[in-house]
Amino acid sequence: MIEKTKNKEQKNMEYKKNSFDGKEENKKVSKTTDMTKGNITNHLIKYAIPLILGNLFQLTYNAVDSIIAGRFIGKEALASIGIANPVMNMVILGISGICMGAGVLMSEFFGAKDYTKLKKEMSTAVLFGLYFSVALMIIGIIFSGPLLRLLNVPEDLLPMATTYLRITFIGAPFTYFYNALASALKSVGDSKTPLKFLMFSAILNGVLDVIFIGFLGFEIVCSATTTVVAEAASAILSILYVYRKIPILQIKRGEFRIDAGLLKRTLQYGSVTALQQSCQPLGKLLIQGSVNSLGIDTIAAFNSVTKIDDFACTPEQSISHGITTFVAQNRGADQKERIKKGFLAGLRMEFLYWIVICLVTILCRTFFVSLFVDGKSSTKIIEIGSQYLLIMAFFYIFPAFTNGVQGYFRGMGKMKITFLGTLIQTSLRVIFTWILAPRFGILGIAYACAIGWSVMLLVEVPMIWTVDKKRD
Repeated sequence: MIEKTKNKEQKNMEYKKNSFDGKEENKKVSKTTDMTKGNITNHLIKYAIPLILGNLFQLTYNAVDSIIAGRFIGKEALASIGIANPVMNMVILGISGICMGAGVLMSEFFGAKDYTKLKKEMSTAVLFGLYFSVALMIIGIIFSGPLLRLLNVPEDLLPMATTYLRITFIGAPFTYFYNALASALKSVGDSKTPLKFLMFSAILNGVLDVIFIGFLGFEIVCSATTTVVAEAASAILSILYVYRKIPILQIKRGEFRIDAGLLKRTLQYGSVTALQQSCQPLGKLLIQGSVNSLGIDTIAAFNSVTKIDDFACTPEQSISHGITTFVAQNRGADQKERIKKGFLAGLRMEFLYWIVICLVTILCRTFFVSLFVDGKSSTKIIEIGSQYLLIMAFFYIFPAFTNGVQGYFRGMGKMKITFLGTLIQTSLRVIFTWILAPRFGILGIAYACAIGWSVMLLVEVPMIWTVDKKRD
């Protein structure tokens, strides 16, 4: 009996030592943000701003490749990167979809204060992602060439585009680890730290590009390699930060295992979200096939304006992620009325952002396109791109609201609805692009986008009331 009592006391002491009730641990947990209490709008703003800045930096170091390649290597390099990017975007968004699904679960566990499940979910997501991303890397390297041929890539661009794509596939595991750890940090309310790592990566990528391509004259191989180096840097920094600062996310030796039950839920959420995330770049791939028949100038212009589209729409997506985390945490805490107020506050933020980006795009459209090319020899590219952006500036209101609605459904765990909406939008966008692009050029793509987004809203908005009724 004495021995049993000692063992019990020893276990209690170990529990107290390892729990999150100690003063030291509470200091570290305070780096997280509990969205189940406090001012709703402040939570969303504080969460969304670092996300917006972080995603803009991510886009910046992607755009830097295109800008430097277009200016120092030539429009063929710019077109090649534009052809390869939709493929990598499909991979990246597929990866981030799985991480986003895991992040919803982690937000739910954090809101419910179930730190044991939170850590198990972290372990499950990391291990599964390791196997998944390595397999993806190998498949991508092998099949890059055949895939680009299926997209009707012009023969004079095929070798350059294939080389660029194969090298960037090497970065798939780094991309997964960064996204997994960033999702984990965001799930506990820390959206600032991933921003810092993306800022560092963006600066690193830009500096390396300028040095090796701008000054030393290396070509597209270097452009792809610097991107991989930047991705590796962000992944390593994320790992180091978690193991030094966030104990509730730290996986110790012997804790690395895949929980079958949580893996099933992760895949239920993550696979649907990954499919949804992959729909957009898959649609862009099919659209790129239509654009590739319109000539190098149009291909280069389309690559430029899609980069600008990404910059315009990314803050809308960041606000959406804020809505997702807010809704998921409050769902875990069973705060029903607070969920509704947070969703409406998020939609107001989306609308106000659209007003700003619409005006900026209209006023600066020619300047934005000219960043990607040598203005003296690329007048046609600048003209095509400027016409496209003038129309899209007004159409950006549609993704503002679709992203807000998607954020609500993700936070509620309704991944099938988000997938359905994205599938409808992407399908219509591709169909109408193939119908309109031969007649209107890339302006037809702008009209196709508006059609897809509009129908998506018509399908999803009525479902909000259905979900509310079931929740009540």
